[in-house]
Amino acid sequence: MTARVVVADDQAVVREGIVMLLGLLPGIEVVGSAKDGEEAVAQVAEHAPDVVLMDLRMPRCDGVEATRRIREEFPGTQVVVLTTFADDDSLFPALRAGARGYLTKDAGGDEIVRAVHAVLSGEAGLSPTVQRRLLEQVTEGPLGTGGGEPEPPDGMTPREAEVLVLIAEGMSNADIARALHISQATVKSHINNLFAKAGLRDRAQAVRYAYMRGMVRPPGRSFT
Repeated sequence: MTARVVVADDQAVVREGIVMLLGLLPGIEVVGSAKDGEEAVAQVAEHAPDVVLMDLRMPRCDGVEATRRIREEFPGTQVVVLTTFADDDSLFPALRAGARGYLTKDAGGDEIVRAVHAVLSGEAGLSPTVQRRLLEQVTEGPLGTGGGEPEPPDGMTPREAEVLVLIAEGMSNADIARALHISQATVKSHINNLFAKAGLRDRAQAVRYAYMRGMVRPPGRSFT
C-alpha cells in the first residue's frame, strides 16, 4: 500500500530535504508540502492525504493546533509529528490533539515508513524515546510509588492502571507490550480485567475514564 503524505515544516531546507528523502522511500508518495500549520490544513483539504508529517513549532498556526484542526475536520487523515523536540511540553499536547505518531528528526527513513504505515493500520507510530517517556510519566505520575500518592481506582492493580494510562496516551496493545516488556496476551488480559473493574466497554470509554479520574493530565494543566 502506498501512503499519500503531506510534509509540514517551516524551514525550507528541512522541508525540502524531508520531501526528497520520502521520495526515495518505498510505499510513500508525497502529494504536498506546507510551511506552517495554516498551509498544512489547506493542503489536507486539497489533497486528502493519508498522513501529514507535522513539525510542531511553526508560525501563524503551530503543529498542535494544525493537528487538532485536521483531526476534527478531516478524520480520514492521520498525523505523525516529526520534530526536533521530545520534551513534555511538545509531546503530550501533540498526542492529545490527535497525533497518532511522534518521531524526532534524527529518525531514519525506515523508522518514518514504519510510523506512517503503523498509524494507517490503527496503531501508534512512536519512537522508542517517546515510548520510554510515556512509561516514565506513568511511573512518575499519580500512580507512582512515591509517598502520599493515591491508589489506583476501582480496585485496579498498579500494572492495570499503567496499561490504562498508556491506552489514554494513544498506545496500541503492541506498543504497550513493548513499553512494559510483557506479551500482547498479557496486555489483553490486563485490559479485560481493568475494563471489568471500571465498567468500561471500549477504549474510548477508557480514555474518558482516565482523564476524569486524573490519571492523565488534561492539556495545560498539571497534577496537584
